[in-house]
Amino acid sequence: MNRRNFLKVAGIATSVITVSPVLLKEQNSAKAQQQKRSYQEALKEITGGSPVKSSDKVKLIAPAIAENGAVVPVKITVNHPMEKDNYVKAIHILAKDNFEPRTLSAYLTPANGKAFISTRIRLAKTMDVVAIAELSDGTFLKAEKPVKVTIGGCG
Repeated sequence: MNRRNFLKVAGIATSVITVSPVLLKEQNSAKAQQQKRSYQEALKEITGGSPVKSSDKVKLIAPAIAENGAVVPVKITVNHPMEKDNYVKAIHILAKDNFEPRTLSAYLTPANGKAFISTRIRLAKTMDVVAIAELSDGTFLKAEKPVKVTIGGCG
C-alpha cells in the first residue's frame, strides 16, 4: 500500500468513526421521544370509535401462564360465515400493557374460507390479550384473556 492510498483509507475511517456517535445519539433521542401508546388509542385507531361487543363467536386460545414473554403462542378462530357479502374482514390482536398495544392485524377475504389465525406475540409483562374481529358490515366482536408472563418479557 502506498502512502496516498493509506491516507485515503485513514481519512475515510476517521470520518466514519466521528460521524457514527452522532448518528447513534440522534437515534437514541428519537427512541426516547416515542411515547407509550394506550390500549384505548390503539382500539380507537382500529374501530374508529365504533362499539366493540364481547362475543363467544370469537375464540382466543392463549396460555394462562407463558414461560417466556418473547414468544407467546396465540390462536384466534371466529365462528362466522365467510360469504361474499358477510365475512370477517380482519382479525386484530392487542396486548393491553405493551408499549405498542397493537400487536397484529390480519386482513381476510371470503376466499380465505375460514376466519382463523395462529401466531406468536411478545408480551412485556403479565397482561390481558384481546382479539378483535372486524366484520364486513362494520361491527366489531372481541374476546379477551389474561396471560401471566413468568420470565423474559420484551422489556
